[in-house]
Amino acid sequence: MAGETELASSSIVIKHRESTDHDSDALPDLHPVLRQVYLNRGVTHEQQLDRTLKNLPNYQRLSGIDKAVSLIKTAIKTDQKILIVADFDADGATSCAVAIRGLRMLGATNLDFVVPDRFKFGYGLTPEIVDVALELKPDLLITVDNGISSVEGVAHAIKKGCQVIVTDHHLPPKTLPNADAIVNPQLQGDEFPSKSLAGVGVIFYVLLALRAALKIEGVFDKQPVPNLANLLDIVALGTVADVVPLDELNRKLVYQGLLRIQAKKCVPGIIALLNIAKREPERVVSSDLGFAIGPRLNAAGRLDDMSLGIQCLLTDSEQEARDMAEQLDMLNIERRSIEEDMKQDAYKILASLKPSQHQHEQWGVCLFDECWHQGVIGILASRIKEKLNRPVIAFAKGDGQDVKGSARSIPGLHIRDTLDDVASLHPGLLKKFGGHAMAAGMTIAENNLSLFIEAFNVAVKKRLNNELPDDVLLVDGEVPDNDINLTFAETLRQAGPWGQNFPEPVFVGRFKVKQARILSQKHVKLSFETLSNSRVIDAIYFNVDNPDSIIGLNEVVVAYQLDVNTYMGRSRVQLLVRHLEEVKQF
Repeated sequence: MAGETELASSSIVIKHRESTDHDSDALPDLHPVLRQVYLNRGVTHEQQLDRTLKNLPNYQRLSGIDKAVSLIKTAIKTDQKILIVADFDADGATSCAVAIRGLRMLGATNLDFVVPDRFKFGYGLTPEIVDVALELKPDLLITVDNGISSVEGVAHAIKKGCQVIVTDHHLPPKTLPNADAIVNPQLQGDEFPSKSLAGVGVIFYVLLALRAALKIEGVFDKQPVPNLANLLDIVALGTVADVVPLDELNRKLVYQGLLRIQAKKCVPGIIALLNIAKREPERVVSSDLGFAIGPRLNAAGRLDDMSLGIQCLLTDSEQEARDMAEQLDMLNIERRSIEEDMKQDAYKILASLKPSQHQHEQWGVCLFDECWHQGVIGILASRIKEKLNRPVIAFAKGDGQDVKGSARSIPGLHIRDTLDDVASLHPGLLKKFGGHAMAAGMTIAENNLSLFIEAFNVAVKKRLNNELPDDVLLVDGEVPDNDINLTFAETLRQAGPWGQNFPEPVFVGRFKVKQARILSQKHVKLSFETLSNSRVIDAIYFNVDNPDSIIGLNEVVVAYQLDVNTYMGRSRVQLLVRHLEEVKQF
């Protein structure tokens, strides 16, 4: 089952980023290209580039945090059983690890965690996962990276005699759960200045508040005050892996976490995962967290049980960490294989559609195959979205007669709000849904799938104001040929951390093609020659739709990232090609 029209890969439109209004003397001491990069991202003052832990937003601005701290304090003092209820993705795993490690540092000894099996219990604190949790006889349940929509589950837990603290960062529904405390910067009226904290950032802030309260009570008068900054390696991993916007606060948290990883002052699990991904801890950057560690951690939740990923972050044994990292790597290899098969299935579905069969244009793409793996549909939706530049929902079989969907959106379309539009116009059509601006999940009855596809298409069209957006690749301008060198590449590498809403710089330039050869049938290794000084520069273009089309080109315009390729201890500048167009000769 699929959408309503034939869809081809969208063509790329290259546009220059527009910089924020600024004084002419803003950021005067920076390299001119780097200065422009920052201005293009809204940075106009040096204090916005402060990556120290000074001047963090005060935890007291988070609503509900005093109540949460009071409950946790009491639980620690009276040796109550505290149970962390985690989500089954990387943010959930890191949030759980930070909660367990942080609470131990602050004196808690009666601790445990539970993470739902996504295939049995679905997302969040459901009544079913509460029943599983009750087998561990908890007094206090603390959700991390979930719970804000768990009205029934929270009610069930309280009925069974548990206290419940919800810590979350997802958008709240109209009806909030009746928890004993809720900490979520997205709550209406919450005054915390950063609305972009990941789940791991929220629980980290709860720990900061708890430490402050314990300090006031004299708990640390005869012992060192625990250094919660030691948790920032895990906070950084969860923040990047969850693809939340890297605002000023998140950039600080991620940068400080990266410093700890680079100094190998981090948990053994992170070192083990970097090693198995063939990344050097000393040179780790945010993209390594997102593309090397994050997928391996997520593979546990997608295919098996996220408890493995959590334990990998909790162990202090290097050998145990290595063993678990190997298991996570094998799961990730399996995940990639499943994903590739599903992607080919999706392409076949799209290719089979004929415009003559359809009456109107498809604004949002919905795909379903009863054989698809529920744990991988989110990645599939992301891949198809990148290819088509349309919002995409991939569905897989759920429980009973239901299907579960995972949605990925494009800039300018808030996917969770779009689903809310559908739910408002068609009450009962969506059994469950939730998420963010760019990603969401849902459950619907399989026999309602056709109705949903039609309703989703209408909702997307309305939100896009009847205008399909271009697939725009934003660039930061040109780099002078003399500056395309290792020194400046290293400068850019360390100028981040780069990530969501603070993207790694992309530049545009014109080069002669000296050499081009195809690798693994889908990548192209290139050598470019600069036009002004005839320097030869290595380049690599990954996952090219038609690599043969690049062979034989003479002169090209290239959108690229300036990268450092380190091999056997030797570093060289390298261009990572994002897009390439032939310069027509007349």
